[in-house]
Amino acid sequence: MLRISILVSALPLIAAGGLAGGQLAPAAQPCIQLSSVSVRIAHAPWQSQQHVSFTTDPKAATVRVQIVDSPELADFSVVDDADPQDPSAAEGAGCSAAGPTRYIGISSTASQSEPVIYLSAEPGADYRVYVNSKTFTAEDAAALIVGASPAQAHQLAAAL
Repeated sequence: MLRISILVSALPLIAAGGLAGGQLAPAAQPCIQLSSVSVRIAHAPWQSQQHVSFTTDPKAATVRVQIVDSPELADFSVVDDADPQDPSAAEGAGCSAAGPTRYIGISSTASQSEPVIYLSAEPGADYRVYVNSKTFTAEDAAALIVGASPAQAHQLAAAL
């Protein structure tokens, strides 16, 4: 009887966590390793030290990222065959747990103080990315590469 009462009392907490966007098992976080710093996509808004957003209007962008068809043409390439359901495979693919971690959040609204990314296949971009991955999307790769070099993104924003 005690087991049932513990289970019944835990169900509202589990439901509240699910509604709040929590996860019972950790999901793979897209991540890149730069020197001794890991740059990761944040799962929760409060984790982010920096935010980026995306736009479909090239005039509204502060940073342009081109999706290319070949890793040889890219400034940043992501190629893996990790299982997206296996967090340990994705974690080991590109990031170590040692050293500081910078979290990048992807916002749905643009901010004047944060980079706004225009992602397209058009040439003449600030960065070129190639993505062939089960754990990364082109948006993840663009957010990570822009988030990894915020100084250049802010210089581009000031120049426009």
